[in-house]
Amino acid sequence: MPSKESPVVIEPVGEVISVRFVDRNILEESSIQRFASDISAVVEPSTRPKVLIDFENVEHLSSAALGALITINNRVKAKGGQLRLANIDSKIFEVFVITRLNQLFQIHQDAEQAIASFR
Repeated sequence: MPSKESPVVIEPVGEVISVRFVDRNILEESSIQRFASDISAVVEPSTRPKVLIDFENVEHLSSAALGALITINNRVKAKGGQLRLANIDSKIFEVFVITRLNQLFQIHQDAEQAIASFR
């Protein structure tokens, strides 16, 4: 039976909304919809949100998850905000390069660099 718990931990780090994945594999449609919904819930009431999505523990990411990231990016930009990604595994980063999503997203080596880039 699937867990009702969120696949992400969302917490403020100063002015930044930090999102960290709980699971190593972001593959199931229900989990992808849930993380997109949870992030949207904190982005929507914000003015000019600064969002960091940290992939530190993630080993596998589905194409549906990439689509959800694009949607989240569009929502953040529509609110006048900024989105940063950090700690992406080298194999997952290859997918970002192949799909040219590395040109859409600002990707940083670690969370500290990503947070500093908002300034």
